[in-house]
Amino acid sequence: MKKKLSSKMWVLIAILLCLISSFGASKVQTEGGKIRVETINFETASGHMLSAILCIPANATAETPAPAVICSHGWYNNKQMQDLNYLEYARRGFVSMSIDMYGHGDSEDLANGAWWNPENGANGMYDAVKYIASLPFVDAARIGVTGHSNGALASREAVFLDNKEDKQLIAAVLLVCNDPIFTEENTMIGGTGKRRIYDTRKDTYFNMFRSRDAGVVAVLYDEFMHGAINEDFPMGYSGPRDYIDSVPAQSFLHFGKDPSGKERRSSYTLYRESVDGKEAIRVIYNPDQIHPWAHFSKTVVASSVEFFDAALNAPVKLDPNDQTWQWKVFFNTIGVVGFFLFAVAFALAMTETKTFGMLKAETDVRPLPSPAGKGKSWYWGGMLAGMLFGIITYPAIYRWCNNVRPAFFNQPATFYIAMWTLICGLFSLLMTFISYRAYSRKNGFDLAARGVTISGGKLARTICLALITVVATFSLVFVSDYLFKTDFRIWVITLRAFGIDKLGLILKFMVFYLVYYVALSISANSFNQVQHWLNLLVQCLAVALGPVIMVLVQYKYFYSTGYLLTEAYDFGGPIIGIWLFPIIVYLPLAVLVSRAIYKKTNNPYLGGIIMGLLVTVASCTNTLTYLI
Repeated sequence: MKKKLSSKMWVLIAILLCLISSFGASKVQTEGGKIRVETINFETASGHMLSAILCIPANATAETPAPAVICSHGWYNNKQMQDLNYLEYARRGFVSMSIDMYGHGDSEDLANGAWWNPENGANGMYDAVKYIASLPFVDAARIGVTGHSNGALASREAVFLDNKEDKQLIAAVLLVCNDPIFTEENTMIGGTGKRRIYDTRKDTYFNMFRSRDAGVVAVLYDEFMHGAINEDFPMGYSGPRDYIDSVPAQSFLHFGKDPSGKERRSSYTLYRESVDGKEAIRVIYNPDQIHPWAHFSKTVVASSVEFFDAALNAPVKLDPNDQTWQWKVFFNTIGVVGFFLFAVAFALAMTETKTFGMLKAETDVRPLPSPAGKGKSWYWGGMLAGMLFGIITYPAIYRWCNNVRPAFFNQPATFYIAMWTLICGLFSLLMTFISYRAYSRKNGFDLAARGVTISGGKLARTICLALITVVATFSLVFVSDYLFKTDFRIWVITLRAFGIDKLGLILKFMVFYLVYYVALSISANSFNQVQHWLNLLVQCLAVALGPVIMVLVQYKYFYSTGYLLTEAYDFGGPIIGIWLFPIIVYLPLAVLVSRAIYKKTNNPYLGGIIMGLLVTVASCTNTLTYLI
């Protein structure tokens, strides 16, 4: 019989995977050592601390200063989310910087709404422009700014601040998934949770970018932007897939003029015109994508580097489709696998020590018999009820959470997801209790034998081991950040190093998540681990299917009509579909992690607590934080 690898060997394999990930990702983002990558923290002209990643290619020296591009993430993200852009800019010889906007990542938190006050430097973007212009290896006459979503808004606001200066510093602007200002009055309807819709019918057109080069990436299925008043459309305004033909878009391509009676201009064409004696560029790119995909897209990166090459003359000429950031994603994926594998293997290895030996089961936990008779109804009915409950409550509590959130819980996105997670966890516990009283107990189900009842001493050691495991697991991320300037992330799955200030936030929200992930582990393992090999797959699908259905319905409607379901029926908000993306991964992953630990420990709490804490940390360290 083939001998199985021990838990200690799996720990070593997990560490090796994380090292391969960190080393490989580092080699990619430094172009094999040709690009110097630094994490910097500095006090800005606004008087706040700003954190950024600075990439310095070999061609950028005091003797041969290089053009620079500053990029920013969107709302609820951080500077690492722009790795595909800052890497590709640096490969082309640009000095590139990716910032944490204030209230995000490792930058200073500001009070709600204060980011856009002029004295706060366009949420850090214009502060970053001033900083990078002072570096001796940067050509201060060739500085570009760009960002995704609210990062694009920061870029736009930086232009307005730059317009007020005697000497302008910004030479080029690319807005990804956000709109320029088209008219002097800036008449806009919409707002938080709704599409931004511009009304240009009575306003005076103007050219906010003046003689700068400017571009817009307007994805055809943007959940938030690119709407314009138009009575010919069923909603009374055009959707994002019709943006290129809208009056605002045509005004932009005509350099701020009224487009009435003028030629229709097309996407993916660089239009040039003399403005104030200088030749300026205008271009709109409109790929067939959704809002969050634009910061994980080869197509958008190609458009971006094409634009900045045309605008700022890239020192290193590479084809726009010559991109290597995908290899960084490949190595990051290895790191994510190693991260969660380590959590399982480390916890199980620790149960072989004297301190935690009482948590190890004498033999692997035997599965329950396949459900029969009424048991099938409880088995399948319970999973169906949980799925339907999640689908109904997810959009229903969105506005309630926005209205009732106490200031103490100063991460609005985390509070909403945490509240939904909590009530789903409570519902799962309720359904488990009902099924036990109504069916399982009568049919010989033993709570103690399945690990549901647990002694106080054993529970205390379970909690202690879970905490040690989470700290040890996240230490891998900190080692990666310290030695290699990398982390473990795949698009919206983000595992990054963080400052000590985030510990308080983690403590605030962890109970919300723990209730659900412990309830999930009890249900999936103690009650629903049955003999058939498909059981594990069924349990994974049971928890992921609800979010998957919500996403499919949302985007099927969007692709069919050009409008979001939340626009047509006015419930929830456009961002709630996007927030489901990481959940679709975390929920089945929780089943896999907790099942692997349960089989060796007969303890549903250990795996549930570990996953609950890991998701809490990931959630609280990758979002917007208000200053209380």
